Amino acid sequence: MSRSNSDVPDQVVAEACPVQEVLERVAGKWSILIMVAAARGPIRFTELERAIPSVSRRMLTLTLRNLERDGLMTRTVFPTVPPKVEYELTPIARELYAALLTLTDWAEHHRGSIIAARAAYDARVSAS
Repeated sequence: MSRSNSDVPDQVVAEACPVQEVLERVAGKWSILIMVAAARGPIRFTELERAIPSVSRRMLTLTLRNLERDGLMTRTVFPTVPPKVEYELTPIARELYAALLTLTDWAEHHRGSIIAARAAYDARVSAS
């Protein structure tokens, strides 16, 4: 028997919402790509743009701000002319990156199977 949302204790709902919010932020397409690009060490904004050519400048800026706000990236401004800004993963983001490596390894390992499954599905759907 399934329970409706009204049957779930308020404490469980209150605890689940922050977890869901964090997972949605961290699992976002741009967040993952940015963390992977920054994993080797400090990286400048323009280097991130080159590493992720499909991201718009605005989306990169917003995602970096959110990652910084969540404590996953640090932003360091150097007092030069023009100012030099570097982004770097925090220790908790490095821990997350280790988990992302497992996921990306899995994706690489199963990429061919997923492509084949999609083709078979598409062939079945278009035949019906």
